[in-house]
Amino acid sequence: MKIVKHSGSVVEFNRDKLKSSLLKSGASKSVIDEILQTVDNQIYEGITTKKIYKLAFSLLKKSSNATAARYNLRAAIQMLGPAGFFFEKFISRLFLSEGYATKTNLFLQGKCVSHEIDVVIKKYDFIEMVECKFHPRSETNSDVKIPMYILSRFNDLKDRNHSIFSKSDKITGCWIVTNNRFTSDAMDFANCSGLKLLSWDYPPKFSLRKKIDEGQLYPITCLTTLTTAEKDKLMVLDVILAREIIDNAEILEKIGLSPIRIKNVIIEASELCKYLKYEN
Repeated sequence: MKIVKHSGSVVEFNRDKLKSSLLKSGASKSVIDEILQTVDNQIYEGITTKKIYKLAFSLLKKSSNATAARYNLRAAIQMLGPAGFFFEKFISRLFLSEGYATKTNLFLQGKCVSHEIDVVIKKYDFIEMVECKFHPRSETNSDVKIPMYILSRFNDLKDRNHSIFSKSDKITGCWIVTNNRFTSDAMDFANCSGLKLLSWDYPPKFSLRKKIDEGQLYPITCLTTLTTAEKDKLMVLDVILAREIIDNAEILEKIGLSPIRIKNVIIEASELCKYLKYEN
């Protein structure tokens, strides 16, 4: 059965790939089997991956908002755009969860020119810059030009003193983080040049997807019980992670949610993050 991807390319339908993504959502075996059977019955030659995703998502949501939210993770990260400002905040939260001190959106003077840096992180005596390459479309990958360009910025900054966490900090390392993927040339160049990469599926054991799941760092945009407008309001109020609302009903009141909806949203966030504050 041929299906059409977001990019327009035509590929064979991969049932095992769909099953794997459903397993990662945390859905039960019976729910997954039911969804796969429904998809088998409804797909047709030339159906888009978007329609298959919407069908699976709607069936998951009937079973559990939290599993639907986890299934929705990659799309939820794309909602941290359109320019990627909230993606930078999200990545800052990720490093904070790993014991780093972080600062965002800094202007630092290099040897030749001034640079705007998305995130700067510090652990022990090591200070590193983090450049975030956000793509609003899932099929857009970061090619070799990205690490080549960022390496030149790092080289312009690394041998100078900067006022970041103290008055005389030196940047000793550089990360490039993307919500999508890097091309093989981009990975080869970065690894050869000493740059650290983090993408949706790279490095395989420490990818963005794995870090989010293991740290329960689900973005607020995952939640199915909030509208897009409500998620935008929360992000403007610096609420980036779903877990940040579990003990913070006041912030949901602030954006105009009723007590019933507040309870439902917090239940979903709690189940998503495996911590149940409210009783069902």
